[in-house]
Amino acid sequence: MHSISNNFKELPLSGVFIATGDLAPDRENYSESFAATQEVLQQADIVFGQLETSFAREGVRAPQARHAVLAHPDGAKALADAGFNCISMAGNHVLDWGNDAFFETRHHLTESGISVVGAGANIREARQPARFTLDDGTRVAILAYSSILPMAYWAEQRRPGCVPMRAHTIYEQIEHDQPGTPPRIHTFPHREDLAAMQQDIRKAKEENDVVIVSQHWGIHFVRAVIADYQRDVATAAVAAGADAIIGGHPHILKGCEVIDDAPVFYSLCNFATDLRMDAEHAASKGFNEIRGLAEEWEPDFDSLYNFPTASRLSMAARLEIAQGRIQRSGFLPIFIGHDAVPHFLGSDDPRRGEVVDYMRAVTGEAGLNARYHEGTDMVELSV
Repeated sequence: MHSISNNFKELPLSGVFIATGDLAPDRENYSESFAATQEVLQQADIVFGQLETSFAREGVRAPQARHAVLAHPDGAKALADAGFNCISMAGNHVLDWGNDAFFETRHHLTESGISVVGAGANIREARQPARFTLDDGTRVAILAYSSILPMAYWAEQRRPGCVPMRAHTIYEQIEHDQPGTPPRIHTFPHREDLAAMQQDIRKAKEENDVVIVSQHWGIHFVRAVIADYQRDVATAAVAAGADAIIGGHPHILKGCEVIDDAPVFYSLCNFATDLRMDAEHAASKGFNEIRGLAEEWEPDFDSLYNFPTASRLSMAARLEIAQGRIQRSGFLPIFIGHDAVPHFLGSDDPRRGEVVDYMRAVTGEAGLNARYHEGTDMVELSV
């Protein structure tokens, strides 16, 4: 077993990067969502999150939108007050409420002092990285992409949206003489999107010391499974110069791996995400089809957090950056209850062990190489 950096203890800590799971706060008092975590977040130099809602006063819901949430614009300031200074809008909800709501959301975020990455008025703007300089002069760039894309949600030369990292799916019938038997599923990256992503990373690496790539991807609610295209994209990103990959979208934790010293977090689950449910939605065909993907998922009409049981276990990725590179990587275990408020778990909290045990299990089930051990301030990642 070895750490990603063998000599990190001898180097002065310069900067801390924290990435949380998906963000979709939707309540009257946004500060409640971050009351238990903002003290930790505010101590970091860079706090990154994936936005899954729109902060706008009005919008026109797109016909292809699913589980669309239109939240009050005060949510942007609440994110900034909690410590977030970089937000990805590259995801499957970026245009749920139309172009006007998209631009309003981006305006509220930037006016609150938050750098927006992964989406823009056109594809050129959307590909621009967020840039930060740490106290020791280390330059950090953040890029963001989405593989989960409703039709026309990706940006083009004259269309707003997010940066695509699309994938193709092929269903192979295993027993050709047995109609109706389950197929083998193959996925592989969209060739042009992959090449464009690598070009973005190479350019960012030329101008910065550390490049962190966010990927909105994966199979939601299904335990452990990592799609083939995800590993292909991760490998290609690292080959182009990515120093770390932050994954989101599945709404449950997935395993981690280390590729050429670069940590890959396949899914950080959720962070501040409010999801109510009523009897009509719980009885709908659409929900019950999705519900069948999860191991255990019981609707609770009194809960603000209607996700599978496994979604209560979450984490935030933590990177320590000094002297132009990532010196340590790991995660901060999190528990999310019925009130949808995330809580960081201390070493004396038995739920911390539940998160670590779950991560060890799903990492092994997916055939990934990461190992986890308790450090002084986080669960450290090693191979």
